Amino acid sequence: MNPIKTSNAPAAIGPYSQAIDSGAGLVFVSGQLPIDPATGSFPEGGVKAQTKQSLLNASAILREAGLGLGNVVKTTVFLADMGDFAAMNEVYSEFFSAPFPARSAVAVKALPKGALVEIECIAVL
Repeated sequence: MNPIKTSNAPAAIGPYSQAIDSGAGLVFVSGQLPIDPATGSFPEGGVKAQTKQSLLNASAILREAGLGLGNVVKTTVFLADMGDFAAMNEVYSEFFSAPFPARSAVAVKALPKGALVEIECIAVL
């Protein structure tokens, strides 16, 4: 297993890697909170802005691995409020094109630092 790390996405806030190259053709990107790596803060603008930032963070990590969002085969979206699903989905659709990755979207009781959304993904080399 090879860790992937970039300063173009927020550093891990716990004992985990931004991503792991499995060595078997898969890259696992940890859940990305919508933290702007330049400011350390969430962007203003609610779940749409936060979804965009989470996907920008995931994209930066994938770039460090020599990949892009087109390599993503599965995402999991964690929402603090399922009422934000449509707004999240609107932004999400701007980052992916057909064939779209498989996806799960789940509501959670709370996310770290009070985030509205967190997104993780799996990509193929």
